[in-house]
Amino acid sequence: MEHKINGRVREILGFYTGENTGVLKNLALMLNTGTLAGTGKLVVLPVDQGFEHGPARSFAPNPAGYDPDYHFELAIESGCNAYAAPYGQIAASHADYAGRIPVIVKMNNNDSLYKTRNPVPAVTCSIRDALQVGASAIGFTIYPGSSFKKEMYQEIRELGEEARSHGLPVVIWSYARGESLSSEGETGIDVIAYAAHIAAQLGAHIIKVKPPTDFIELSAAKKAYEQANIPIATLEERIRHVVQSCFNGKRIVIFSGGESKATEAVLEEIQQLNAGGAFGSIMGRNAFQRPREEAVALLRDVMKVYLSS
Repeated sequence: MEHKINGRVREILGFYTGENTGVLKNLALMLNTGTLAGTGKLVVLPVDQGFEHGPARSFAPNPAGYDPDYHFELAIESGCNAYAAPYGQIAASHADYAGRIPVIVKMNNNDSLYKTRNPVPAVTCSIRDALQVGASAIGFTIYPGSSFKKEMYQEIRELGEEARSHGLPVVIWSYARGESLSSEGETGIDVIAYAAHIAAQLGAHIIKVKPPTDFIELSAAKKAYEQANIPIATLEERIRHVVQSCFNGKRIVIFSGGESKATEAVLEEIQQLNAGGAFGSIMGRNAFQRPREEAVALLRDVMKVYLSS
């Protein structure tokens, strides 16, 4: 690994000089694993959708995905930097794949059986659990805009403190949702940039958000965007603004793939993410819902885009 900790990777680690060596070591591990090793870019396979959306909605399109082993194998074969999943899914398979790929253990999860405009996920794993299954980092979802945001912010403050004490970086899924936000506003540029910034303020080492649209939800924000003449017409411009909103690009920001879509649409979006300075992608359903060979090919094509920068 030593020869790869230079250039861009060394620069990124320099953003986190206030962290202990354990956190830096695990960030370096993720940045130096897989096809994108040493580039400063990340492609992560996240498979928390079974918990979040249910098994049939998640795995019926590709039944191999019902088996937890499948996702480890897909992430490794395609050359991902890391694999992310809830504790139970990782615990079912981790012994057979220990040391072969960095693992992000998802610490809290939500389900779709109870519909609410103000979601609040439950903490479903302890730091000790995560360490026992070989975690290289923890993952945590917050919902800025939810009336339960206080609980989530306080939970990640406590879990983050414990995680860092054990050398585990914190990855925050920051999804703005709540009764005061419109459906369109949840992915509006002002809301996505704000949600990403909140995650950075909460101590996230890696921030996951959705690609933003050019919609502006908040009237006060719209005035600020217009007065500062912030360019948001293209996805490339919006990505650049979101990254800027995370301490002027001094935090790793990766973008979700969303619902399944055609390969051409996926790669076009990735090209715009890359052009805008995204640190990478965290792509679940667009990968594991495809047949294995097709999924591996897609993930490798995504990595080729990031390698082109």
